[in-house]
Amino acid sequence: MTPTIDYHAFAPELVLTGTIVLVLLVDLVLEGRDRTLVSRIAALGTLGALVPVLTLGADGADRTMFGGAYEVNNFSLVLKAFFLIAAYVTILISVDYIREGDYHQGEYYFLILVAVLGMMIMTSARDLITIFVALETISIPTYMLAGWRKHDARSNEAAVKYYIFGVLSSAVMLYGMSLLFGVAQSTLITEVASAVAEFDDRAIVIVGIAFTIVGFAFKVSAVPFHFWAPDTYEGAPTPVTAFLSVASKAGGFVALMIVVYYGFFAASDTWQPLMWVLAALSMTVANVIAIQQTNVVRMLAYSSVSQAGFMLVPFAVAAESAAAAESAFQATVVYMLIYGAMNLGAFGVVMAVARRTRSGEISTFAGLFSYAPGLAVLMSVFLFSLAGVPPLAGWFAKFVVFRAVLDAGTTWAVILGVVAAVNSVIAFFYYAGVARQMWFQAPAVEDTSPIRIPGALAAGVALMTAVVLVIGVYPEFFARLGELTTR
Repeated sequence: MTPTIDYHAFAPELVLTGTIVLVLLVDLVLEGRDRTLVSRIAALGTLGALVPVLTLGADGADRTMFGGAYEVNNFSLVLKAFFLIAAYVTILISVDYIREGDYHQGEYYFLILVAVLGMMIMTSARDLITIFVALETISIPTYMLAGWRKHDARSNEAAVKYYIFGVLSSAVMLYGMSLLFGVAQSTLITEVASAVAEFDDRAIVIVGIAFTIVGFAFKVSAVPFHFWAPDTYEGAPTPVTAFLSVASKAGGFVALMIVVYYGFFAASDTWQPLMWVLAALSMTVANVIAIQQTNVVRMLAYSSVSQAGFMLVPFAVAAESAAAAESAFQATVVYMLIYGAMNLGAFGVVMAVARRTRSGEISTFAGLFSYAPGLAVLMSVFLFSLAGVPPLAGWFAKFVVFRAVLDAGTTWAVILGVVAAVNSVIAFFYYAGVARQMWFQAPAVEDTSPIRIPGALAAGVALMTAVVLVIGVYPEFFARLGELTTR
């Protein structure tokens, strides 16, 4: 029987696939003669794929294909748009970095787009096999991107560590999925949900769920499965680090949301305590280590681990009631959207400053305000937004998490909320430490002439700045997107 394919529902993926093929062909024909055309095609392709996302959103109908294995709804459309915009900004901040280095440009943009294609498929996957294939489609290109500086030993080390731990996590996750398949006799998430609720041998269900979640915990760099992240983030090219910390991490969280809310929800006694521990450890351990960092990229890496902990908080309180589940689901989506803007913007400024200092040490940010006041202000905006300081967008991200905790209302939820509040204060200190260097210390570089920022990099940072400022003042837009995902 030939499956019915809704080509409108597949249009975003088809446009992106066409862009991937075009990037390959153009790079093959030009053989590096035009060093900007491939990046322009990649950027326009990501924007082009947004058009059918918008038309599908305007249509408003849920579309299901392949016997329920693939679903296009408000949740998937919001996240598809997020991934495409994150890819577009990544391409913007990558253009000059890749062009000025000894890199193969066509392959770079090809791998970025393939990873984004995997993320888009992930948003609609409602089948264990589709989820796994989508996750590997995300992971394999990023393994290669992490080692893109082929002549740099640290970049090679970053890629090897990321690859080894990534393969290990995939094996653990796949083993857990195989147990769940044995329980459900199906890979459909809906069938897994029914089997998890009714299966008599709870030991198999517990082990299957635990192994699957542990595999995803590696992907989102949750403590204690985070040890690959700092070295990988520091060794990878900076735009790749930005992409890993935002889009790749969000891809793991989307998969986690799908398997937990659609598949494991009835077995909350198994996954909710695990999420509680992962959230508390990720926030606390990462923040304590981040305070000690002297390199801004490693600091942002541990910050990313801590932010993952905040995104896990709603999972840990979701099963207390129907209202808590809805609030938690929305909180994770809104936090991902805001976190993406904050982190991409921060890494964009780091790249702009590194063009002058040729270093990622926090001490090289000293006196930045005296010779590059615009960059100092922008970096402060992103850092204080990450800390959750009003009226920047980060305050609303923290707000929806604490609202989810209060909606749950249990003792353990309140305790986790207190842990999150304490960690918000701890995080403020190391974010403010970078700001103190920029505003109150003498310049650490001899050349204090104004820093020239390439147009594409400036555009990417400006776009993320606008999101952080506008959403901080008018958070209703992202709040409505969060509400859409639960309709």
